[in-house]
Amino acid sequence: MPADPGTAPEPDPTGRTSPPARRPSTGVGRSTRAAPALLVVPALLAAAAAWAATLHVGADDVPGLVDPAVAVRYGAPVVRALLDVAAVATVGLGMLPRLVPDRGGRARALLALTRRAAVVTALSWLACSLLLLGLYTAELATGSPTAEDVARYVSGVPAGAALALGAGCAAGCAALGLTGVVRDARGNGADRLTDDLGAVLALLGLLPMPLTGHAVDWEYHDLSMLSVQLHVLAAAVWAGGLAAIAAFVAPRRGLLASTLPRYSKLATGAIVLVAASGVFNGGTELTTAGAGLGGLISTGYGRIVLLKAVLLVLLAALGGHARFRLLPLVERHRRTALITWAAVEVGVMGVAYGLGAVLARAPVLT
Repeated sequence: MPADPGTAPEPDPTGRTSPPARRPSTGVGRSTRAAPALLVVPALLAAAAAWAATLHVGADDVPGLVDPAVAVRYGAPVVRALLDVAAVATVGLGMLPRLVPDRGGRARALLALTRRAAVVTALSWLACSLLLLGLYTAELATGSPTAEDVARYVSGVPAGAALALGAGCAAGCAALGLTGVVRDARGNGADRLTDDLGAVLALLGLLPMPLTGHAVDWEYHDLSMLSVQLHVLAAAVWAGGLAAIAAFVAPRRGLLASTLPRYSKLATGAIVLVAASGVFNGGTELTTAGAGLGGLISTGYGRIVLLKAVLLVLLAALGGHARFRLLPLVERHRRTALITWAAVEVGVMGVAYGLGAVLARAPVLT
């Protein structure tokens, strides 16, 4: 029986046999292995940073109320940090269909993988929202909170309404993601409109979250709230887009060469907006609370603001290295240390999100 030419080794002129030709790698397997670390590690770093910062500033000390239980006092900032990371990951994964210009077979396979990941991150976002809602309700309730307590918290407290709206958006993102997964499984390919709706809904889900923070008491309160929301959205686009590209696109050099330049332009604008809004928000909080700029040193809140500023400078330096040193190599399809660089930057972003989760509720003058 003749040998199967698709599997048998071919003899060369010297009489030796050569191994069968290897199929070219698509990079999907490597993306699948890289994705968990680049999405889970920032979440762990954010949770650890939130817990450590809570010990430093005494977050969740609400004047006039009995100290909340340990699970609420230390658990709420950690859950909030995990919620933020899950929401940001959902935003980043939702952006990929617009950032990846190629619509060939490799791109379709990659985007099908990211849609499944987006369903997981959206459901994680939903779970964290519901858990945080229960913890915040327990902070005000006497004893274990009931369903009625939760309903009253949602209807009577802005933070409760914001969490409920965010949970609704997370559920919508999961539903839209599942729709795309089903279409992929049937071989129809996801609808572009469905992808766009998921990305927009994820961004909208972030808008209510600033309502869970401080209420600045000054005549330009609306401007402060707008600045906080812009800070949240720009940071989500920057961090979420980077994590998604590093986890799923970076192992596929051809797609990366066309995707990273698009993201780089978007990230540059996001960095500027994050820095400007962050300086404005921190200065406004300290000034209106009566601490002034000296509060950056004299208060735990101010010291965490300074630490976030240091992290932002570090992130800007990492971003500049990628923009001016790595991007030209990527565009020429050259091998780079992009995944390692991105892993470091995403990890630093995770720490920043953990600190931000504590700042959202920490007393400014402690």
